[in-house]
Amino acid sequence: MQVRQLTQHRIIVIGAGYAGAIAAGRLARRLRREDVAITLVNPEPDFVERVRMHQLAVGQELRPRPFAEMFAGTGVRLRLARVTAVDADRRTVTVTDEQSTEELPYDTLVYALGSAWNTQDVPGTAEHAHDIAGRSGALRLRERLAGLAAGQPVVVVGGGLTGLEAATEIAEARPDLDVALAARGGLGDWLSPKGARHLRKVVDRLGITVHEHTAVTTVEADRVTTADSTIPAAVTVWTTGFAAHPIARATALKTDTTGRIEVDGTMRSLSHPDVYAIGDAARVMGPGDKPLRMSCASGVPTAWQAADSIASRLTGTKPTTVPLRYFNQCISLGRKDGLIQYVTADDQSRPAALAGKTAALYKELVCRGAAWGVANPTLGLPTRRRGVITQKPAEAVARAA
Repeated sequence: MQVRQLTQHRIIVIGAGYAGAIAAGRLARRLRREDVAITLVNPEPDFVERVRMHQLAVGQELRPRPFAEMFAGTGVRLRLARVTAVDADRRTVTVTDEQSTEELPYDTLVYALGSAWNTQDVPGTAEHAHDIAGRSGALRLRERLAGLAAGQPVVVVGGGLTGLEAATEIAEARPDLDVALAARGGLGDWLSPKGARHLRKVVDRLGITVHEHTAVTTVEADRVTTADSTIPAAVTVWTTGFAAHPIARATALKTDTTGRIEVDGTMRSLSHPDVYAIGDAARVMGPGDKPLRMSCASGVPTAWQAADSIASRLTGTKPTTVPLRYFNQCISLGRKDGLIQYVTADDQSRPAALAGKTAALYKELVCRGAAWGVANPTLGLPTRRRGVITQKPAEAVARAA
């Protein structure tokens, strides 16, 4: 027989991107407030719409989304601090703010520190290139772009989704600049024929010079160098993928070679059962036994899964798992155009694709929906807060004594 928890179960969520913020809010709506203490640790007081950083970089204003408003009345406590260490064996998180360093003990940890830009160890990238992996990087790029005179060259390195969105956004917002895209493979070579044709049409219309099958080997203040050429660059934007936050690799948690925490189908750590990892921080296996890619599309459902799994275990019900799969890739190509590439469950392109203004509207609705989902982590559906039941009577009496 089990009884109600006598002391509050301490849940700490570290990282308040899409995954972390959703997990904290969803847990608060699943569990009785008197039974749990939910703390969300993040260095910034506002939610950052990471999928819009290319818009921020070209000078567009984004709607403020303060966590204080988002979590008002939920019981989630926001701790404004930077996570500097995690001790998974002692079950503590070390955080640092402007005033002090503090060690926070937890009973359950939700690790959602996410990812940052990946320089790929290319010489000069860290010193000379700009990133749009977060708000600070996007704001630095915004200031630099604003100071460019007409005709100056901008090179976006990376032909994936982030690179395509950055290049087209900059070219549309600043048609007076000489924008180029350097892609290691062919332009949109993973897309369906229809999708690839539309992408090339938009790139040509915006006047973007594309360097295909081009690997950048060095970044300098005024150029990038490849194996056989030099491309002028007053500004270089580096978008060649993301790297997992380094803290996980410095812990006792089991991680893969990229530093992502290995988890089971409930997002529970394979090495430490009181730790759950979500979003870009987790190595989650999807259809075809392939790891999910780092993206908002992957992070949101892992947050739902982890929160529901934690709530089930704490309330004495059996956790269920929901298959994680992909449906489409949504790419903005400036504010007036877009591309929706439909994909298989394991993220391979299907023949069908939606393009043009309708696709741009579709992508905008997806972005708005993602932000709405952070503030409404149960998607507006009615929920019942359940009591935490984790102790047997003898254990409860012993702890009370």
